[in-house]
Amino acid sequence: MFIAALTSFDLPPLFNMPKSQLQCYGEAVYCIGEDYLNKCAKGKSSLERFASVVAWSISTTRPALFGQAPFNPVLGETHHVSRGSLNVLLEQVSHHPPVSALHATDATENVELIWCHKPVPRFHGASVEAVIKGKRHLKLLKFGENYEMDSPNLLIKLLPTTGADWVGDVSIRCKDSGLEADLCYYKSHVFLGFGGSSKSVRGKIFHSKTLKTIYEIDGQWDRIVKLKDVHSGEVTVLYDAKKAISGLKTPILQAPQNMWPTESATVWSEVSQAILNKEWGKASAAKQNIEEKQRKLQRERKSSGELWVPKHFTVTHTKENEWDCSPLEQSVPPAPIIVPP
Repeated sequence: MFIAALTSFDLPPLFNMPKSQLQCYGEAVYCIGEDYLNKCAKGKSSLERFASVVAWSISTTRPALFGQAPFNPVLGETHHVSRGSLNVLLEQVSHHPPVSALHATDATENVELIWCHKPVPRFHGASVEAVIKGKRHLKLLKFGENYEMDSPNLLIKLLPTTGADWVGDVSIRCKDSGLEADLCYYKSHVFLGFGGSSKSVRGKIFHSKTLKTIYEIDGQWDRIVKLKDVHSGEVTVLYDAKKAISGLKTPILQAPQNMWPTESATVWSEVSQAILNKEWGKASAAKQNIEEKQRKLQRERKSSGELWVPKHFTVTHTKENEWDCSPLEQSVPPAPIIVPP
């Protein structure tokens, strides 16, 4: 998914999905079957809500396709979609390095999401690992709870077999309730790169002060993940991927007059349509026009000393090259693109 963002090499359209990386980020939030996000806001106790947040975090992990990559978003590109009362807005706030910001609000459920994603490549000879820097914040405003979590990393294997999978450690913390979770995405029982149970996740939910484990987590994030109460031994289903990401509906353009020219679907429309039609020459020419326009704008900004300022987020980064994105508006307005009920 991130392979194009990890190199300065421009992939030919033959290897592109007909969508932008911003759309892929957004789909992890609004393309859902069973609504795990709303379950977070309906929990009767802090522990029930925390377990729901863990399930929702797992639900944002989607299968990665090897050999196909979305378009690298251009600087200032946006993606704005609504699903019911949930409004989602993304903006590409930096191009070099690639940094994407997300803000989503649901006034009905009193939920807010703020993400900042920056993929950083690590080369391991026969593989490339995209380390996803930045934090995800999920706020349950009704309960005054803020959950901070990481994203797993994308491992792209080149030898001896090709493939892409999510790996690494994910930490989920809620300082307000004192609960934490540690998850590990991994592939087990591997010998010389072959075999193994892929898409596995294992972890625990525990109290941050006592470090006492409350629940153990085990399963496969593309199938079933189970939750075991360590005190009673009771095992329940925490997450069911079939319910979460089946029966997904394609977003539709409801109000074209309100769509911004920076919208991903607008920026990449000609390229995407050519890819769908398998008109590779036309797709290549359209993509080159977009990239050359961006290079020209970059040269003009550099010549005039102009600094790029994102429209919807404030961006800060430290000397350690850590990035943080904060939305300028308190809530996200309804979008011209909607996910049908």
